[in-house]
Amino acid sequence: MIQTKKNKTGAFLGLVAAAVVLALVVVLENTLPSTSQLFIVLKKGAVYSLVAVSMNLLNGFTGLFSLGQAGFMLLGAYTYAILTVPVAQKDTVYYLYGGSALNFSLPDLFGGVDTPQGLILGVALAIILAGCVAAFFAWLIGLPVLRLKSDYLAIATLGFAEIIRAIFQWQALGPVTNGANMITQIPTFTSFNIKNADGEVILRLSAFVPFLVAILCIAVIVMLINSSYGRAFKAIREDEIAAEAMGINLAKHKMLSFCISSFFAGVGGALFAMYASNAQAKVYTSTMTYEILLIVVIGGIGSVSGSCIATFLYVAASEWWLRFLDSEMWIFGVKVPFLRTGFRMVVFSIIIMIVVLFFRRGLMGDKELPDLFRPRPKKTARKAGEHNG
Repeated sequence: MIQTKKNKTGAFLGLVAAAVVLALVVVLENTLPSTSQLFIVLKKGAVYSLVAVSMNLLNGFTGLFSLGQAGFMLLGAYTYAILTVPVAQKDTVYYLYGGSALNFSLPDLFGGVDTPQGLILGVALAIILAGCVAAFFAWLIGLPVLRLKSDYLAIATLGFAEIIRAIFQWQALGPVTNGANMITQIPTFTSFNIKNADGEVILRLSAFVPFLVAILCIAVIVMLINSSYGRAFKAIREDEIAAEAMGINLAKHKMLSFCISSFFAGVGGALFAMYASNAQAKVYTSTMTYEILLIVVIGGIGSVSGSCIATFLYVAASEWWLRFLDSEMWIFGVKVPFLRTGFRMVVFSIIIMIVVLFFRRGLMGDKELPDLFRPRPKKTARKAGEHNG
C-alpha cells in the first residue's frame, strides 16, 4: 500500500514537473531572441537525453553493454528522412540518381507539410516508423549477438553500427539513401512554428516539440522500468543465474530490453535529423555513441534523472558555456595564452575527468530526483545489550 502511494505521488510530481518544463520552454522561446545559443542546447539536449535514457535502459537497468546506439540512431534518422521528403522535392534531393525510388511522402498523404494535419500526422507516423525500423534491426542482430557477454557484446554492436553506416553510404542504394549525400528538405522543428496569413511567426514551438516527444518517450521508459518487466531487467543485471532460477526467461527479457532501447534510439535518431535539418550517415560515428555513453556514466548508471541532468550539462558545456575558449582574448593589452580554436575541448575533457574522479558513481548514482527529497529513515536504536556492553 505504501509503495503504491509513493508511485502515485511520484507520477503526479512527474506530470507537474513535465508541464512546468514545457510551459517554461514555450515562454523562453517566445521571449528570448531565436538566435540565442540556449535553444541549441535545449533542442540537442532534449534529443540526447532520450537517447541517453534509452541506452541506460539497456546498459544500466539490464546490464547489457551495447555500443550500437549510433547505428540505431542512423536507422531512425534515415527512415524519418526518406519518408518525409516531399514528393515535389525528391528530384532535387536525389538529383544524382535521377529521383527517388520511393515516390511518396507521409506528410503528403495527409495533405502536405503546409497543413497542420499533414505536418503533425505525417511527422508523428514517420517518427514511430523510425523507431520500429530500429527495433526490427535490433531483433535481427539480437538473435546471435545477445548470446555474447560483456565486452564481446559491446564489440559486436559497435561493429554493427559501423557496418550500417557503410551500407547507407553505398552508391547502389543511392535512389533510397542518397548515397553519401545528405537527405534534405525534410520537416524540422521550425516547421512547427505557428505563422499568420502573412507568413510571420506568431508562436515559436521549435524547442517545445523535441521536449514534448522526449518527455513522452522517457515517461514510457520510466513506466516500463517500474513494471514487472523492469524488475526482471534489474534482476538480470544483478545476477543472471539467480534471475533464471526465479523463472525469468533470460533470452526473452534481454531481447525485449534490446529492442525497446533500440526503438527509442531510432526515435532519437529521427529527432536528431529534425534538429540537424538533414540525414547523413557520416555523422553517426562511434564518437556519437561514446558521447551518449559518457553522458550515462556522468549522470549515473541506473538513473533516468541522472541521464537527463548530465545530458543538458554536457551539451551546455560543450556547445555554449566554453565557447569563449576557442577565440583569442586580450586583457589590458596582454594576450591570454592558450586560447585558440580547439582549446575548448581540452578544458572540457579536463572537467569531465574531474567529475568522473570525484563522482565515481556519477552525479546521481542509481537514485532519482524524488529520492533526494524523501526523508531519510531514522536510525534504529541499538539493542539494550549493546548499550550495556
